Amino acid sequence: MSKHFQAIINIFEDKNKKRLVENVFSLSMLQVANFILPLVTIPYLVRVLGAEKFGLVMFAYAFNQYFVMLIDFGFNLSATREIALSRNNPQRINAIFWSIIVIKTVFLMFGFIILLSVINYFDKFRIDYQIYLLSYGVAVGQAYFPVWFYQGMEKMKFVTLLNVIAKLIFALLLFIIVNKPDDYIYVPLMNSLGFITASLISFYLVKKVFKVKFVIPNLSFMILMIKKSSSFFISRAAVSFYTNSNAFVIGLVLGNVSVGYYTAAEKLFNAIGALYVPLNDSLYPYMSKRKDIKTYKQVFAVASASNLLLCCFIYLFSFEIISLIYGSGFEQSASLLKFFAILACIIVPSVLLGYPLLAALGYPGYANYSVVIAAAVHVLMLVIVIPILSLKLVVILLILTQLVVIVIRIVGVRKKLSGIWKD
Repeated sequence: MSKHFQAIINIFEDKNKKRLVENVFSLSMLQVANFILPLVTIPYLVRVLGAEKFGLVMFAYAFNQYFVMLIDFGFNLSATREIALSRNNPQRINAIFWSIIVIKTVFLMFGFIILLSVINYFDKFRIDYQIYLLSYGVAVGQAYFPVWFYQGMEKMKFVTLLNVIAKLIFALLLFIIVNKPDDYIYVPLMNSLGFITASLISFYLVKKVFKVKFVIPNLSFMILMIKKSSSFFISRAAVSFYTNSNAFVIGLVLGNVSVGYYTAAEKLFNAIGALYVPLNDSLYPYMSKRKDIKTYKQVFAVASASNLLLCCFIYLFSFEIISLIYGSGFEQSASLLKFFAILACIIVPSVLLGYPLLAALGYPGYANYSVVIAAAVHVLMLVIVIPILSLKLVVILLILTQLVVIVIRIVGVRKKLSGIWKD
């Protein structure tokens, strides 16, 4: 293993890889914020709102993620690659940027119509309609926050700055305004304001720093962008169904209190995954452009080993971690965290085999349809077990689902990249 660590050190000394290192560092700073701020805000919300109101807020968040997925339409992957390959062509960058913004605007309006229809026809959503409407502001903010543009330009320091601004705005307002259970309605409002503010600043930077000029999008070009992103959308939609649907189904079947217990553990699991997002988001445009298998293998080895050690620690001390962060009364969350630690052992190498490797090297099918097949399996299992649904069973289903994903991706690497991988 020492040779891999030495290889990582050599990357820092290679000028050709300087941009990759800078992007990993920038995204690492972002993920530090993503890790630390929830460890402060989520326990505060749990203690102030209680399990029921916290569960309601998280249920609305899970429901809103379907709209975020629709509006993104896989552009965070497809457009990243398009921008990376067109970096020296300003006219094409202008066309890509404004075409995607217009497409997202149309999807945003379509999503809002769906939201209003759900609120109008279903009592569960009509009773707390304000929280669902306010949560939609996050979808608005994320629609106009062009992460894909900054990733493609390999200038992730801007994403780091803007995301940290959004999260700090949310955190500061949270501690000032939310002081009792009835203040739960302000949580999605402040979260939305943070994302919308960041998106407005990002648009200013795109114009002033990167000199992107407004052009009227060509309809045929927009259709082309949609076609190129459709396979990525299918895979992202599949991921959304087998991740967000869990809290959503738990809320429908077991109630908001159970959502609170489940989400409390899931947020810590998400924090583990967030630690490796910089590698995934930086490697994808880097590998798309440079096809540097040697560097990829070195990063993969170190990331997988460090993740295994972290997961073992969390598994062994899950009860102590939950007690320290959330206080007493969340023993169910501690039991769930053990299963989430097992899931994290699988998901990190699985993610790194996907878009940064298979998709970037021209084999997106294994990356995309691995999650489509897994999502179909997961949703089927979830429907079958509804009569005996429990929180632990949901996480066990997630583990089985992720095993399907990683097996398909390993098969893809062995079939398509075995010769390159062994070099």
